[in-house]
Amino acid sequence: MLAQGRGEPPDSGSFGKLHCGCVRKLSARKGRKKKGVFWGIEVAETLRWRGWELGKETIKHLILKNVQEKTQKLSYRCPSTRFFITVFPQPIALSPGMSLTLPIIFRPTEKRDYEDSICFRKAEGEFSVTLRATLPRPCLSFPATVRLPVCAVHNVTETTFTVRNVGDLITVFAWETPSPFYMIPDHGMLSAGEECTIKVVFQPKVAVLCDVAATCWFGGEEKQKRTLQLKARAKYPYLRVNVPGEQYEGVKPGKFRDVLCFGFVPVGTTVEKCVEILNLSVVDAPCRIERAQDPLLQDHVFSCDVSHSVVPAKGKLVLCIRFQPRTVGEHSTDYFTIMSAGCLQQAVLKVVGSCKGPLVSLHQSSVDFDWINLGESSMQILKISNISDVPAYYQFDIDGRGSVFSLDHPCGVLEGTTTRALKVTFRPTHPISYHRRVVCLVHHQEPLYVDFFGTCHSDTAKPAILQARHLSWFRTNMVRGLTFYPPDILSAMLKDGMLQMDEKRALMLPPEIPPDKPPEEYVEASSMAEYFCDGISSDLALFPPHVSVSPREYDFGCCVPLHQVEPLPLCVTNHTKGKITVAWTPSHGSAFQVAPEICDIPPLKSSAFRVLFQPTQLNSLYAAELEGFAFYKVLRQYSNIEEDATICPPWCLTVRLRAHTFEAEREHFIPQDVLDVPKTFPPVASDTDTYCSVLLSNTGTSLITFSVNQTACPSVLVKPHSGHIIPGGHQIFFLSTHPVSTTPQQHVLPLQLNSCPGYTKEIAIRSCAESLLLLLEGDGNLYFKPIYVGTSSTRMYTVKNCTRLPMAFTWKIQQSDSKVLSVRPATGFLQPYEAMAQEWTFTPDKVTKYLLRAVVFVSWKSPAPASPKSVHYTLRIVGEGALGTIRAQKEHLDLGNILVGDLQSCSIVLLNDGFCSLKFILSVEQLINRPCDPEEVRSDPLALELEPSRGTIPARSKAFVRVSVRPARRLHYTWSIKYNIGTSTAPDLVSTKEEPQPLCRVEATGVYPAFCVADASSAGSASGVSRLYLWRLFSLDKLNGYLEQDPTPSELTYRVPTRHSTCLIPPVYTPFVVDFNFGAAPIGSQPTLVVLLLLNKGVMPVEWAFLFPSDQKMEMEHWAEDAEFSPRELHQMRIQDNQLFTVSPKSGKLLPGQEECVQLSHRHDFIGTDHLPVLLKASYGHEILLNFRGVTVKQDQRYVHFASTKHHFTPIAIGTSHPPTQVYELYNGGSMPVLFEVQLDSIMRIQKDNFQHPVFVCLTPRGEIPPGTTGQIEWIFSPLEARTYSVEVPIHILGGRSALITFQGVGYDPNTTGENTTFSEVLAPSVLLGSTKLTVPGQAATLSHHKICVGNIPDCSRACRLVFLNNISESKAVVFAWKTSTFKDSGVLQIAPEQGVLQPGESIPCFITLQPSGIAALCSIDLVCEVHVQESLRQHERDLREWEREKERQAVEFTITEKDLRAEKKPKSPAGRSSDSAETENLPEPSAVLRRYKTLPPIKNRPVPNLPAGHLDRRLLLDKEASRVWVKPEPPKPILLHLAVTARSHSTEDFFRNFPSEFPKYFLPCPFSHLPLETRPVDGTKVSDGTEMDPKWLSLAAASKQELQIVTDVLTGVLSGLLENTQFQEAAKRCLDEPIPYFSQFRCKESAEAQDGGQCTTAPSRGSASPDLYTEENGEREEIKQESSPSKEFLESWERLSEVFHHEQLREQKEMLSRHPAFGTLVELVLENTLQNILIEASRGEVVLTARPRVIALPPSPFRRATLTLPHHDLNSACWPPPRTYALPVSSAPA
Repeated sequence: MLAQGRGEPPDSGSFGKLHCGCVRKLSARKGRKKKGVFWGIEVAETLRWRGWELGKETIKHLILKNVQEKTQKLSYRCPSTRFFITVFPQPIALSPGMSLTLPIIFRPTEKRDYEDSICFRKAEGEFSVTLRATLPRPCLSFPATVRLPVCAVHNVTETTFTVRNVGDLITVFAWETPSPFYMIPDHGMLSAGEECTIKVVFQPKVAVLCDVAATCWFGGEEKQKRTLQLKARAKYPYLRVNVPGEQYEGVKPGKFRDVLCFGFVPVGTTVEKCVEILNLSVVDAPCRIERAQDPLLQDHVFSCDVSHSVVPAKGKLVLCIRFQPRTVGEHSTDYFTIMSAGCLQQAVLKVVGSCKGPLVSLHQSSVDFDWINLGESSMQILKISNISDVPAYYQFDIDGRGSVFSLDHPCGVLEGTTTRALKVTFRPTHPISYHRRVVCLVHHQEPLYVDFFGTCHSDTAKPAILQARHLSWFRTNMVRGLTFYPPDILSAMLKDGMLQMDEKRALMLPPEIPPDKPPEEYVEASSMAEYFCDGISSDLALFPPHVSVSPREYDFGCCVPLHQVEPLPLCVTNHTKGKITVAWTPSHGSAFQVAPEICDIPPLKSSAFRVLFQPTQLNSLYAAELEGFAFYKVLRQYSNIEEDATICPPWCLTVRLRAHTFEAEREHFIPQDVLDVPKTFPPVASDTDTYCSVLLSNTGTSLITFSVNQTACPSVLVKPHSGHIIPGGHQIFFLSTHPVSTTPQQHVLPLQLNSCPGYTKEIAIRSCAESLLLLLEGDGNLYFKPIYVGTSSTRMYTVKNCTRLPMAFTWKIQQSDSKVLSVRPATGFLQPYEAMAQEWTFTPDKVTKYLLRAVVFVSWKSPAPASPKSVHYTLRIVGEGALGTIRAQKEHLDLGNILVGDLQSCSIVLLNDGFCSLKFILSVEQLINRPCDPEEVRSDPLALELEPSRGTIPARSKAFVRVSVRPARRLHYTWSIKYNIGTSTAPDLVSTKEEPQPLCRVEATGVYPAFCVADASSAGSASGVSRLYLWRLFSLDKLNGYLEQDPTPSELTYRVPTRHSTCLIPPVYTPFVVDFNFGAAPIGSQPTLVVLLLLNKGVMPVEWAFLFPSDQKMEMEHWAEDAEFSPRELHQMRIQDNQLFTVSPKSGKLLPGQEECVQLSHRHDFIGTDHLPVLLKASYGHEILLNFRGVTVKQDQRYVHFASTKHHFTPIAIGTSHPPTQVYELYNGGSMPVLFEVQLDSIMRIQKDNFQHPVFVCLTPRGEIPPGTTGQIEWIFSPLEARTYSVEVPIHILGGRSALITFQGVGYDPNTTGENTTFSEVLAPSVLLGSTKLTVPGQAATLSHHKICVGNIPDCSRACRLVFLNNISESKAVVFAWKTSTFKDSGVLQIAPEQGVLQPGESIPCFITLQPSGIAALCSIDLVCEVHVQESLRQHERDLREWEREKERQAVEFTITEKDLRAEKKPKSPAGRSSDSAETENLPEPSAVLRRYKTLPPIKNRPVPNLPAGHLDRRLLLDKEASRVWVKPEPPKPILLHLAVTARSHSTEDFFRNFPSEFPKYFLPCPFSHLPLETRPVDGTKVSDGTEMDPKWLSLAAASKQELQIVTDVLTGVLSGLLENTQFQEAAKRCLDEPIPYFSQFRCKESAEAQDGGQCTTAPSRGSASPDLYTEENGEREEIKQESSPSKEFLESWERLSEVFHHEQLREQKEMLSRHPAFGTLVELVLENTLQNILIEASRGEVVLTARPRVIALPPSPFRRATLTLPHHDLNSACWPPPRTYALPVSSAPA
């Protein structure tokens, strides 16, 4: 391969000749240096040395250029190696545009590569230039990858790339390229710096993605190689034929779908139409266009000039197809095949067209001239029409110059759809009757016949007038053979009865002669048969001639000299049985004359006439037609006719003559003619006549004579044989032949013009007889795939007519096979060369293999008499019947959750494992698993659709069925999909009798976007509103209830938020309306902020939006807006313009389980009530109208906000002994305290109506509500019977607006409804857990719970709950304090700790203990925790202390009014110090001294009201006044955290009766432990119902406050004295050292506190009390033992008895203690505190409660004690149990 590189390199000329396509040139990049710009200095990036030698220095210059507009300074550092040397570094200064050349010397010491750099330094930084010296080596440069365009299979694509020799040596290269790539050239040689272009050719054979590596070998002795990645893609082309416009309607379904129809095209014209070849692939597709080859079809009427072309990718190729028909009435069909390269794919184009010719007709079949006198003439109109749009050439075969009948236009061209009126003139020359049947020849149409007849009278001769009926009778009589008798004989026979007349008055023989046949009638023969079968042109004649003349045509030839022309003998023969007279029409001025003119001829005789030719001019052409009339002699006088029916019209005799007088040396006239000859005869069946017409036009100015040599081609008949054509006229010939063989035969007829052999033309035409030939596809074999028994399989089978004639076909199938096999169409016609795809259907009825046969009979569409009737062909059909089943790839398909009304689709795969195709019909059965209304669901459409629901699966294949699910309701759907095998007898589910087979099961759940309001919080002016009250203000339970329901159809009018309204108040499409009541607040106060937590509790994303009226209004032009606004519209515009109501954010999207906070606010800028309808729209879901309502009152107005005018009490069971206390809340929305009073008149009426039973009892008929808080009215609802009670109660507000509230309560029977259920429903919590996301602006702490629902508890029990208070701030500590003043005195609720400090990120547990007060009630307590930022409190304390110091200073300050006095010092207020000092610096010195001692502003405790935005003037006045008054610092406003505690307490007996299973879960303490200290007996006596207390206790209870204060002071002094007494202190210390008796622990908590002076003590230990009880007894035993010394045995027995007695007594004491109620209380407190300690440890991470338990073997050392004590502030809680220390094992749970 590299042999060329071994010798001398070839010159460039030989190289260019050797490698075609290679372009060699020097590289333009040689020596070019790549430059860069560094901070305005342009310099080469690399300096290279090539071609260096050892021991020599090489110098290169480095050029630095300043490309900036300012002078630049730089310095440089020399190269680091000794091989590169430059001048000593010096500072360089370059002016703008200047350059500096720096020489660099390279001194090599050995042969290797060198590399160094020279560094330049500027103020902006450093840059370097690489210095590189390399050894000469071969190196080629070309791209790493070459990507070729996408190519079609069997096509060629190419691209080029450049190979450059970047080395220093001459290099030879050679390529190794894998197939299907190759390189041109594949090898060569390149000098240093030279390059050449390589062409890459890609010629794929299959569709493939090629990514191959081509290897280039180059170099000298040591070969090197580099690879070039060649990437190309080959794809199969896909061509389709598209015929633009309307398709051909007659195309049958089959493989030939693309049809180009030309319609009817005029004969002899050419029509061109275009078809498109579409390339649907992404590659250019070369193709070739071929015509279907048929050896029998040689004259192609369809043609296409394009045989090869390329269709561009995704483009089209336009082909022009031409149609040039030549035979009128012929239907042509042909096929063009478009084949892609490699014959991979082909598309067939079918072209069809029909040939149409002229359609000429005569308006009348005869022209009657009646009778005229001799010497006169008559003219009649004959109309000729062409109803076709094809021009028609016509010619009347009559010479008007020598005939009594003449036409003004005997020949011409009749344009399409026109009518011409021809003038026919009758000029008789003899007093006889005239009749001539004239033929009208039409090119491309059969000839037409017209009868001209008339009668001429003279003074002496008056023949019978010839009429049209005579012609009809003559033709009938001619058929019956009666016209050979003269009229006189016929009249005699008629008289004698030998003849009769029929109903048409035609003559006939009597019926009995012959008796079998009816009389014959005249039948109009075809015009062609009448024209040719005249007995002259051919041996055939329709009827025997009556009179004949011979010859009919004669050529005198050359008649020179003129006077020596011999006359022509003319013989006329009478074939009739009567005497006839022959009268020749004289032609005045004609050179041809007949003598004699009139002659009688006896019956069956002949007579001789002479034709004289008398030319008058030499060198001329002569032609004429002689006309004569032969008639029975008796017809010369009408009196000779006895019967009108016997009149016989005359017979016309014509003789065509021609001659010329050209001398021998003279040339005949050169004919100027046009000959229109078809190439072939029209196709006919074998042994059938065929005809065609030839048109010879005389385009010259002289006469043309013609003569056809009939003897030269006896197989073709021509008529007329001879004649003449006037200048500008034409002659129409008709040719006839009778083909017998199916082999094409060529006919040549010589046509001599102008009597000159030199002007002879040949009429060449072919003829061929057609035989029946039908081509069956597949050699007459049709195969069906195995199919399911009972089903049908359809195949298209093609048959083709291989003849030029249309044929009829009929399929015959045996009767036994007709149930299994059918064909459509079974009969029909096939046009010439047409292929028809027929539909065969095979329907097996059993499992077996079938071998069937069908026979097709074909015949000609218009059969000829001599052609065979039909030919049959046999088709062999093979098929098989089988069975099979269908299964689904997945038997269960769960689509999950789908949006109601939305469409979700998937596919199920059906598998057919058998070997036959299966036609399936799918059915769906829908099941609903959730409760619903059956009637409503029944009307819903089926929620699942299958596409397709029926189809066919081929054998061993699979089919995909599209399942579309559109649930109509929020239900769980289950669809069972079943299938039936479709058969011919059961094409659908209605007609099938078999049970459907299960296929698969589909499940889906219809869902709506489901979201709810999970929590709500308030701030600003509504910070004092509890969460429960806020929940009712915003009707959130109602809103959530609406959101739980299904959307109505009206809500889905607009499925997504959109602007659809044209008015300011948009229409409402939802029935759901919810009031959002923002409450009330004074004007100028902080906006009411409400934060709602939206939770997506569904499974679908929810897109929600709050739409204000302006958000729903479409933007319209100003002229379309309504200029007049209603008060309601103005009110809403004011609210929206001033943004009194705001929502942030107004829209959003919630993913499943996601939460988002929405802040709603109402600004109190205007006094009054604000209303705004806001639409809450969920996309594809609910549309709820929210009525925003807020009230703004005056500053000094007393206003109570009623959330609703109707209040529902909790349902109470009838017969309840202790009905619970219920609460109705009132909110004071003003800034003034409010006194309310309940008017009880209506309540008393209700009581009176219910037998004095207090149904409604108001426990707090009057009260006071502080501003911004909620007041409670306690009620007791005690129903008497199971019904609904309602009462309207006026609530009067002192100084405010009263309201009429409707209270309703429901009494129910617990025996029927179940009380437990009712209790659980009443106490079902709305909000349980809080959310850290639900925070208001500025909130620094959150609660873990926002509501605690204790549920049903027995009276006198305790319920403890745990709530965590979390500091969510990361940098600020907060101080919290629970507001317990409202319930601390009652002892119902206890909180520990009540206050404290939370560090950043810290959480503290708060234990809430609920202990009912002994009265059954519905407890609803709003706990408020005030949270302050600790830093703000400290700042407030500092400001307050400074303000107080200033206040004290101003109290003793006085002002000196003298102006001339000067003080040295004057205090300043902190508020004005900075400003005053600044002002003092700018004043002159005397003024500055006076300014420094200015008096501070007075101190006033007047707060500045928070005015609304927009009141600028009032704010300015207040600011000026505030600058003069130092207002007392106000404490920072706390953040209020609300905790709702709800419970229902029952009496013990009611709780035990209603909740027997829950009763053991609660601990009931001692009877008086829950009572406060003031209500307990002081002497320890028991208190029972109805008993009288101790008088001392009663007197203490009845004491006044002053008396109690005196007692308290006295006792305080006594106790203080005792505490100060040292003896008492020592005695107390001694008591502490004594063992504590066990019963001291049984003291109640309050008594212990009173004894200890109100201080909490530590709980005693668990020491046993038995040693203390028997100390004295043991001492006596010792004395006894000392006094008397009994025996040892007696002492041992006594000790044993004492020990037994001691243990028995100790057991009895333990049992007594365990039964004591106080012991149970103690145990309950111990367990409660223990659990609380464990929970606190768990919250701090010290104990993991959910950890997996472990068993750890510990050493026998005692347990370590875990001591847990509460903070110091916990000990100050009066309701908090004292801290105790318990011995608990340390948790061993893993971290």
